[in-house]
Order: sequence, then structure tokens, then C-alpha cells
Amino acid sequence: MEKHSKSKPPSTGFYKRLFARYYDRLQSDYEEYISPRKRTLFDGVSGTVVEIGPGTGSNFHYLPAGCHWLGIEPNPYMHEPLSRRARAANIEPELRTIDSGRIEVEDSIAHVVISTLVLCSVPNVERVLGEVLRVLRPGGRFLFIEHVAAAPGTSLKFVQQVLWPAWYIFGDGCCTNRDTGEYIRRAGFKFVRMEEFRAPRPPVPPWVSPHIIGEAVR
Repeated sequence: MEKHSKSKPPSTGFYKRLFARYYDRLQSDYEEYISPRKRTLFDGVSGTVVEIGPGTGSNFHYLPAGCHWLGIEPNPYMHEPLSRRARAANIEPELRTIDSGRIEVEDSIAHVVISTLVLCSVPNVERVLGEVLRVLRPGGRFLFIEHVAAAPGTSLKFVQQVLWPAWYIFGDGCCTNRDTGEYIRRAGFKFVRMEEFRAPRPPVPPWVSPHIIGEAVR
């Protein structure tokens, strides 16, 4: 699908600390824009929730107080603000790791798995989606909002292809040209409901404006 690069995002502690420090500032306008969509998507969430790449905890606003929440956040410098926001939302944070694509969560434990702007940066999308299926209970839901590749042959897709090596480094592994929707459709869920939309500029640059939002049921 997307063209791969030999480039790797900076993996030093300094870069990850810097990314965590400015993440909220970089995302603040986007979070204000996407908030109505998140409220609709997360309405009715209950039970055990596994969130992949929760960052600094912007989704706690939409989750029920006291829910059993497991966060898979590989950047250790996100953990302190993440834990603080969880407790402010009356959610006790339980942080797990991901090792070689495997989520350190038990089989069939989750009623809901959440991913927002995460699958663009994981090294192996198919493996992560396989892990989502593994940790979901039968009938459990995968809720997602992701930016995706533009349609083939469009000028925007050309721009994404040109800019992605630099954006990959700047965005800590973010791929501008990943067709995440197609990965989700092929992952093996019983049901997938997906809507495409464009996020405006501002708050996002055009090369990450194509988005998908939806749910997939195990």
C-alpha cells in the first residue's frame, strides 16, 4: 500500500520528551474541531476500555468515570500527564506496553478498543489490528478516528508522497500516505462502519486532512 522509507523517526529520549512536551499545544485546535465527532463516536462506551496510543489523555473527556481503562502508550514521557488527566476524570490509569507489535493485554478482555490518530505511526498496521481483534471480546467494538491517504491519482496524494519522508521524522513516525481504512476493512472484523471526511485547514495541514471515523465489531 503506502510507499515505505528506510528513514526512521528520532528515537532518542530527548526527541520523545520534546514531542510529549509540545503535543498538547500542537493538538489543541484539532481537539476543539474534532470534539463533536468524538462525543458521538464514544457515546455509550462502557466496560473495559483499551486505548492504543492515548498520548496525554485527550479522550478522557468522553469516557465514563470509573471505567476500567488500559492505556497502551509507548512514549514514557506521556505517562505523567496521562496519569494525571485520568485521575482528574475519575479513571484509574493502568498503563501497559507494546512489544514487537504485541499488546500486553489478555485475550478477549476489552468491550471497547479506541484508536485516534495512532495507526498512521505504528510500524505494522496489520499486526496491531490483529492484536485489536485478539483483545476484544466477541461483539466488542473498535472505535477509530484516523487520517489516511488521499485517493490515488489526486494531486493531494502526490503531495502526501512527496512530503511523507520529512513528516515521518517530524511526526514521530507518522505516515501521510497510509490507507488505514483499507487495512481495517481487511482485518477480519464481522462488521465495519466507516465515514470519510476532510479536516479543515486550520487546524491541520492539507496532507493530513483526509480522515476516517467509525467502528468495527469483532
